[in-house]
Formats: sequence, C-alpha cells, structure tokens
Amino acid sequence: MRRRTSVVAALAFTASLVTAPAASAASAAAPRCDTKPVQEALKALKGVGASGISLTVKSPRCGVLKSGVGLADLKTGRKVVGDEHSRIASNTKTWVATVVLQLVGEGRLKLDDTVDRHLPGLIRTEHYDGRKITIRQLLQHTSGLPDYLEAPFWADETAHRWDHIEPLRTIKQALTLPAPEDKPFSYSNTNYNLAGLIVTKVTGRSIGTELKQRIFKPLGLRDTYWPGDRTTLPEPELRSYVKRSGKLLDWTEWNVSGSDASGALVSTGADVTAFWSALMSGKLLAPAQLTAMKRTVPDPTVRGARYGLGVEREERTPGFVTWGHSGFMETGHKLRNAVTDDGRRAVTLLIGSEEFKEAKVDSVLRTLIRDLR
Repeated sequence: MRRRTSVVAALAFTASLVTAPAASAASAAAPRCDTKPVQEALKALKGVGASGISLTVKSPRCGVLKSGVGLADLKTGRKVVGDEHSRIASNTKTWVATVVLQLVGEGRLKLDDTVDRHLPGLIRTEHYDGRKITIRQLLQHTSGLPDYLEAPFWADETAHRWDHIEPLRTIKQALTLPAPEDKPFSYSNTNYNLAGLIVTKVTGRSIGTELKQRIFKPLGLRDTYWPGDRTTLPEPELRSYVKRSGKLLDWTEWNVSGSDASGALVSTGADVTAFWSALMSGKLLAPAQLTAMKRTVPDPTVRGARYGLGVEREERTPGFVTWGHSGFMETGHKLRNAVTDDGRRAVTLLIGSEEFKEAKVDSVLRTLIRDLR
C-alpha cells in the first residue's frame, strides 16, 4: 500500500554468499565478486535515521548477498542481518499484476475486459461505471477510481488495527467518495483490491491462494506468505516503528486483511529479490505479457518515473532502466527496490521505520544498482 508519508541506527554488516558455484579452472579466471559497492551503501545507510534496514543484493559475480544496518528490534537490541521477515506493502501489487497477466496469457482474462464483465453491477454509481473501466486501467492506476484509504473510516490510524476487513468493503468505501481530479494517472489501492476480486471470480480461488500456487511454490519462496488475519510476523522479524506525539511506538503487529491485493504480503529481502529477478528475466510471464507489463504512462507523483502494469520504471541515467515498486504500510514498514531490465542485478531494502531520510535512501539505491557487477 502507499499511504501518507528519528531513530538512531547502529551499523551491522554481515554478508553471506548464497548458492556459490563450485570452483573450476574456468571460474578461477572469471572476474571476482567486489563487495565494495555494498559496503559503501551500508555506510551511507547508517546515517539515514532508520531503526533498521535489511539489504539484499544480487549480481552475476557475487550471487546473492544479505546484509543488515541497524536494529531489527530496539527493545532487545537484536541486529539486522538480512534474513528478517517484513511487510512488503505495495510491492504486493507487482505480484498480483503478475498473476493477472498469467491469466491473460492463459486466455482466461483480457486486459481490455471491463470490470463489469467479471463483477457485474459492482461498480455502478453516479461517478463510476464498471462498464467503462478495464483491467488494464486497474493495474495501471488509470481507472479514475478513488483510493479507499481516503474514506472517513480510515481517518483514525489505529481504530481498526485488529479488525478483519473484507476487500469488498474497501471497494464500497471508495465508491462513496467524490470522483478524483480528472487526470490520466491516479494511484489508488482500490484498483488492486478490485483486481484481486476479479482473480477470485475467474479462478474460484482467493488471490492469496493463486499467489502461492503460481509464484511462491514454483520459485521456492519459503519465506513469503499471505497473512490473512495473522497480526504477527514470523521470526526473525523486522520490527517497525512510528513516532506519534514525540513518542516512538512499535506498530509491528497489525491485521492488514483490508490491504488485500493492494499490499498484504509478508516476505524477506531474499524472496523479494528472487521474485523480481525471475519476473524481469522472463521466468514468470510470456514475452507478450511481460511487454504489456512494461508499457508505461507517466507517474507525476515521482519525478522522472513511469508506471506500467504494477511496476515502476526509472531511467535516471540515459539508457540505464530499472524497475521496482515502493511500499509503505500503516505499521511503519517501508520497502524500496530496483532490478535491471534483464533481471541480472537487483537490490531490495526492507525498512523498519516510517520516518527516515528517504531521498538519501533512494540515492543509495540508485547508486548501488548501477555499480553492482
């Protein structure tokens, strides 16, 4: 999910190389792994004011490196080492878009299908008409539907912290809101909760089940799961902190069922990295669907960014394109990631603080993905 947008961090660097190939005469002559870019990134992240940051990187020479900055738990002093579970918030949207596009590839959906074709009569008000809104528009935030999080129901941050919220309820909340300003792109969590309902209508199974069968199991992602009404995170967890009225509060435990397809997933840096690498390298989508996912429109909320079908595109350096999807959960968890167009280099940051120097973190991320080899 994306919502409205400190703590002193301690530095702890523990990096482990995963799936290192066996030594051979050929590999001995190959360029060696250079961890200097990762070490420089960790030093820079030390000063951003976050309680803890889990960093995972992937590159051809180094494989997968997991590192940690700061503390995963301020109460116990447990350091971040890179294997922590976290809420990945709106990064969930990319996973959901992947499922939808797989269904398109199977001929069970079309991107130009209307919402009304699969959910007849659900979107039919003075301002909104499901007969005029397509699945493509849902995935690209060009539907014109408002964000349900703007409804008065969500004004009190903690009033519904422990409540089970059905995704259909969030859709109905959005439909009571006035039409947003007429513009091509308007980011709305409502779009993805609707997409999740369409997946359920077409497959007969929940979006959480489809994610498990289509993505988690095939990729061997054992640390990624759909939480449902579970309020705690698996150990080791990256605890999350917010500051209210001058007090630092631990908001890790939360029922995020209302987030549903717009942001409910729990994962680790390694699993998120594996998913994005597989996605961009063509292991999850056929070429036609991956091309459709990467067809973008301008995202005016982020300078220089463009938005595809559940993916954010950046080209800060001419010719150097990266993809990702940021996330921010009401618990305080945040996520930043970037992967190259071919999926060979990737960086994932899981952050346990609502407040930190976001511009500096984004700068570190861009530098690191550029320098990895």
